[in-house]
Amino acid sequence: MTQVIEPYNFPTNSTFAYMALRAERDGHRKIRMISSAVTVSLVTEARGGPFIFWDDLRAAAEKAAALGFDAIEIFAPSPAAVNIEELRAMLAQHNLKVAAVGTGAGMVIHGLSLIDPNPERRAKAKEFVRGIIDLGGPFGAPAIIGSMQGKWGGGQSRDEALALLRKALEELGEYAAKYDVPLIYEPLNRYETNLVCTMADGVRFLKTLKTTNVKLLADLFHMNIEETNVADGIRDGKGYIGHVHFVDSNRRAAGLGHMDFEPIAAAMKEIGYKGYASAEALPYPNPDAAAKQTIEAYNKYINL
Repeated sequence: MTQVIEPYNFPTNSTFAYMALRAERDGHRKIRMISSAVTVSLVTEARGGPFIFWDDLRAAAEKAAALGFDAIEIFAPSPAAVNIEELRAMLAQHNLKVAAVGTGAGMVIHGLSLIDPNPERRAKAKEFVRGIIDLGGPFGAPAIIGSMQGKWGGGQSRDEALALLRKALEELGEYAAKYDVPLIYEPLNRYETNLVCTMADGVRFLKTLKTTNVKLLADLFHMNIEETNVADGIRDGKGYIGHVHFVDSNRRAAGLGHMDFEPIAAAMKEIGYKGYASAEALPYPNPDAAAKQTIEAYNKYINL
């Protein structure tokens, strides 16, 4: 059955201020066990990727607050691309937090990987990640290692690649600890990495680290490809999941694919997950409608 997307006339700027005030008045900023977040990309080279808002951080924060999101997740081209003081003021104005910060620009723009056989390239990759940790840390936001984990192949074995990844995550996890935030490691689907693809494999890998300050990202899109049962995959990650990407099976906003969210949300609550459900989704049919669809799905399945 084809789902019909009703046209959505997003409110004018003057209406945004009223909606944000109303959200505060009605208690939509109350502390929740699982909070909501929406992604915003500032990386031109990632155009077409799974981020709901693009280019304008201030506009994204305004829209996120008006819809009732608790936080934004930022995908920046470099640490210098975001003015810390301006971001701090913007968050205070809209009563938002930063849920997480992505490191993927290190791969997308610079081709950097934490398992690069070249030690100089690996050092640059770690330096880039440390910069992103420094960006998010003051806001209590962890950095995410996704595409920068890379793939093994060529003259490099899987064991060699995992050893390099292990060393990098140990170093960067301990670096993140100075901000009292974890480092987030994301198992990806088989088409994006050949290292760690499921929650169970992620847990096994984290248990080999010398640090306990690395947690897993449960991305529902990747899990839909790799897990036999997504809800069971969430249960496999009990005690190790530090962030969730709340998205549907087709990488569109939750509710626009075939994902069954009721058992997934139940599993998140069952394991005592207390982080963010963050919308790393395609801006379909447009950013405003995707954001609205996400917060409605969040309220329907998670914010009960």
